[in-house]
Amino acid sequence: MADFHRVARVEELQDSVPLCVEVDDAFVVLVRVGDEVFCLDDICTHDGGPLGEGEVENHCIICPRHGAKFDLRTGAAIALPATEPTRSHEVKVENGEVYVRLREEGTDA
Repeated sequence: MADFHRVARVEELQDSVPLCVEVDDAFVVLVRVGDEVFCLDDICTHDGGPLGEGEVENHCIICPRHGAKFDLRTGAAIALPATEPTRSHEVKVENGEVYVRLREEGTDA
């Protein structure tokens, strides 16, 4: 299994404002909602759009291209036009540092 990678400090994450980072050549988006931090692939499964440029509301990120919505907690597609989930990744916070471990393709959250 892949290792955790330090990607940011918690203080760098504004509440409900996506932050795009690169982990092992993969672009992912971090989102802090309250005291929780979530990480998804920065890819809308509808057309490959950049989720990190979208808005966040109620634990969902909205693709800026066509309005598809994804659950930040699981990556599940919850509004059309997307029908497939985007990959979610494991996040841990230690001593104010945010770490991400990428999930393999095809693994559940």
